[in-house]
Amino acid sequence: MTGRDVDQHERAATPLELLFDLAFVVAVAQLAASLAHDVADGHVAHGAGSYAMVFFSIWWAWMNFTWFASAYDTDDVPYRLLALLQMAGVLVLAAGVPAAFDDGDFAAVTAGYVLMRLAMVAQWLRAAREDPAHRAVALRYALGTAVVQVAWVALLAVSPEVRVVPFVVLALADVAVPVWAERHGVTTWHAGHIAERYGLFTLLVLGECVLAASTALQPAIAEGWGADPVLVGAGSLALVFSLWWLYFRRPIGPALAGHRELAFLWGYGHYALFAALAAVGAGLEVAAESLAHPVEAPDAVVGLAVAVPTAVVLVLVWALHAPLGAAPVRRLAAVAVAVVAVLVLGASAGSLLPVPWAVVAVAVAPAALVALSVLSSDPAPERVRAAPHPR
Repeated sequence: MTGRDVDQHERAATPLELLFDLAFVVAVAQLAASLAHDVADGHVAHGAGSYAMVFFSIWWAWMNFTWFASAYDTDDVPYRLLALLQMAGVLVLAAGVPAAFDDGDFAAVTAGYVLMRLAMVAQWLRAAREDPAHRAVALRYALGTAVVQVAWVALLAVSPEVRVVPFVVLALADVAVPVWAERHGVTTWHAGHIAERYGLFTLLVLGECVLAASTALQPAIAEGWGADPVLVGAGSLALVFSLWWLYFRRPIGPALAGHRELAFLWGYGHYALFAALAAVGAGLEVAAESLAHPVEAPDAVVGLAVAVPTAVVLVLVWALHAPLGAAPVRRLAAVAVAVVAVLVLGASAGSLLPVPWAVVAVAVAPAALVALSVLSSDPAPERVRAAPHPR
């Protein structure tokens, strides 16, 4: 475990990493379903708060494994067994999602998260022993991660009513560990590999959107192929396809290699992007569910459940790609217009538009951005040669 080559040719995700992602998809699916149930029952604020907290644990555990693997993937027996331990942790976390939403009981979520993070402590200690050049960085990662896990366990003793502020403090402490650790050196992550890993997770979350809408449409379709299920299904597919197109419009690996100083912006910014993509799936599930039986949430809330996360995705896709010179749409004004249109059309559900038509209308704005990006005369960015590693 001496560190991978940052300029390795055609560095690709391994089968172990793909299996690892599948375990995390289970947790994302469970979380999105719980959010959808809360929104459908009219408990939007409670669902959004619980969703943001649990999604943080999923995203941060996945992100740490991903960047560590980019630098130190040995794929030997100890490495694989520790990855298996992390997959066990995410399954424990997924099993605890209903209790976290229904009762505010985060014991299982915390147990699964701490299990994943302690496995990473073991990985960093091994890297510290076997890679002398980066020993100080690896030890800082191990120490910082271990200390914060003790605090997460202690947080279970805090009453759920006052847990939000301590949670935010500990989340900030957790995300500060890499910043603190890499002040003493830089790990040897591979830009192309990181871009691919983030792209693969984006695809998996988009797949959850399709699955959520499909599952929720089944009861409506069972009663007969009416126009409403067809509209929601078509709108859902168009929306997911447009968001996929925008995210993958331009190559990221070469751009990230040329802007390694933006690694933290790219990595951390995907928390909100991934969370919003999964929330789109939850919103589509609520919209489809409303066709089969009445839901407690007003139609406008159902429309906004699709529109708000869609707007967040549009903003973040531009904000994360633009600094790398790889924005799918060059003009921020076009993105701003699309965001406003999405929010207005989502809020119009029940007043100006029935819910099925509102879903279709929300999908129109991202599709228009896709058309603009395709018809634009802006050339695709030139492929950027990987910059030498700072160390």
